[in-house]
Amino acid sequence: MTAPSRLLVVLLWVLLFGFCLRVLGQMLVAFVGVSWLPPMEAWYSGLMPYPYLLPSQLLIIALYSKVCLDFTRGEGFFVRTRPMFGRGILTFGYTYLAAMIVRYLVHMSLYPEARWFGGTIPIFFHWVLAAFIIAFGRYHRAQLKVR
Repeated sequence: MTAPSRLLVVLLWVLLFGFCLRVLGQMLVAFVGVSWLPPMEAWYSGLMPYPYLLPSQLLIIALYSKVCLDFTRGEGFFVRTRPMFGRGILTFGYTYLAAMIVRYLVHMSLYPEARWFGGTIPIFFHWVLAAFIIAFGRYHRAQLKVR
């Protein structure tokens, strides 16, 4: 097993930080009512009620933080490679990204007045989450080739 590259470690932290900012921004709008950020409708697609969405987002942050910590240390559960896990996570990441690209295209076709960026905050941050999964999965796939 080779240690994760510094570039990969930084990329994972940057993607996590971006998602954390998204969750913080949405919380500021929902709970504090800040007016200098987009309104709640822009942050949230409504597919999951916010009282369930926020804990889900916090769980994702906790999981991604553990991944980032393991990669920073170069050891831990998420750095150790497992062949089926690596392939599965990469397939999931690409499928997730493809689904969110389709979601964006459908959204733009249904709401042409929103072009190009109206109502896309949730979609964009799904791309961020998918990018994290893909970067993580590519590391594991590369490790399989090293063996």
